[in-house]
Amino acid sequence: MSKAPEYNHLDLSSKDQVLWVTIDNPPLNLITKSLLVDFIRLSHWLSNDTENTVVVFQSANPNFFLAHFDVTALLGASEKPQDSNNQELNIFDDLCERLRLLPKVTICKISGRIGGGGSEIAMACDMRFAALGETIMNQMEVPIGIIPGGGGTQRLPSLVGYSRAAELILGGIDLDAQTGEDWGYFTRALPPEDLDEYVKWLANRIASFDPAAVIGAKSSLLNSTPSLTNGLIKETDIFNDLCYSQDGQMSLNRFLELGGQTVEGELRISELSEEVAKKQK
Repeated sequence: MSKAPEYNHLDLSSKDQVLWVTIDNPPLNLITKSLLVDFIRLSHWLSNDTENTVVVFQSANPNFFLAHFDVTALLGASEKPQDSNNQELNIFDDLCERLRLLPKVTICKISGRIGGGGSEIAMACDMRFAALGETIMNQMEVPIGIIPGGGGTQRLPSLVGYSRAAELILGGIDLDAQTGEDWGYFTRALPPEDLDEYVKWLANRIASFDPAAVIGAKSSLLNSTPSLTNGLIKETDIFNDLCYSQDGQMSLNRFLELGGQTVEGELRISELSEEVAKKQK
């Protein structure tokens, strides 16, 4: 494998043209600024890497695949970001689009919870495989006073349909592995004991084919989906308006006060976010 950059929270190993990327940012795999930088650096490196055909993302934590963006980072921003004049993606959307367009096959092997920005990163990948009885997805933003700000309102409807995306985003409810497979969020849901073996088998099978054919097929598949740029930019504008409002800042602080970004709180994120929503009543 060509030399990759050093990462703080990602461990890389490569074999037979499959790159395994293990996310390790305890205790939640929260998308901190440091982990976000890791993902951005990795995405740029992958764009130029010629040795690997398939990339598999997995977690070192059996309870959390990838959590939401660090709320303390949002609260730490001194002011609302400058308006982009509706022409530029934010850095998170730019990352997700880079992952989506990689000349490689991207697979997420998901066990445990995934939510918020973690879900948005996974939706930018080609496939998502889940462990039955263990994997749960949740977009928890609306109950805590904001909206998904990394493509959630744009990508989720294309996977599960508008009304189901509305149920998940507006309700802030948990999506279990089986329902997620039935609806199309998860490519396939497998018994936990079969998940590793199936993903390994599929990744190695794809990587054994002519890379030009694999990359060409993915490129053609991407042509079947419309550009999300305008929708992503408008989503960012709404996210920023809510996040940096007085009510939004109060809600985010309340989220942390009630146990957000703790293991106990994040394992019950649906109930916790509902408690945040009751603050004004």
